[in-house]
Amino acid sequence: MEFQAPFQGSIQAVEDQWIDYNGHFNMAYYNVIFDRCGDEAFALLGLGPDYVKERNRSFFTLEAHVTYLRELHAGDRVRVTVQLLDHDAKRVHYVQEMFHAEEGWLACVTENIVMHVDMTAKKSAPFPPDVLARIAAMEMAHGALPVPSQVGHRIGIPRKDAVAKTL
Repeated sequence: MEFQAPFQGSIQAVEDQWIDYNGHFNMAYYNVIFDRCGDEAFALLGLGPDYVKERNRSFFTLEAHVTYLRELHAGDRVRVTVQLLDHDAKRVHYVQEMFHAEEGWLACVTENIVMHVDMTAKKSAPFPPDVLARIAAMEMAHGALPVPSQVGHRIGIPRKDAVAKTL
C-alpha cells in the first residue's frame, strides 16, 4: 500500500462556536481539528471505528505537545497533515501541522505519541501484524520528509541570563 507523504486530511473550517470570549479560536478546538484528521490517517492504517468493533482494540494518546504559531478565525478553512516519525510494537510517534487552506501559512503544530490498547484487558498490547505492516509502510513513506522544528521542543521560559530570572 502506498501512502501520501505527508498524509493530507480533509479541508476543515473553524466553526463560530469555537471562538472564545477573547475573540480567539479557542485552544481546545485546534485539537478537535487535529483529532479529526488523525482519525482519517489512522483509518488508513486499519485503526478506524470498525477496528474497535471488530477487534476490541483501540489506541489512546499518551502525550501531546501543541505549538500555536498563528491565529485562525471563524470561517477560516484549514488543511492538516500527518507525518509518522517512529513506531514500535505498541506505540506511534507522529506530528501534525495545521495550515491555512487558502493562504498556506502554518498555524499550529502538534506532536503526539499514541499507545495501542486491548479494550478487554484495559492495558497496552502489540499492534496486530497487518496493522503494524501498514504503520511501517506509512512511516517509510514519510521517512524522507523534513521533521518540523517543533518536534522535540522543550517547554520552558528561555532565560538570557540570571538577572532576567529576577525580573
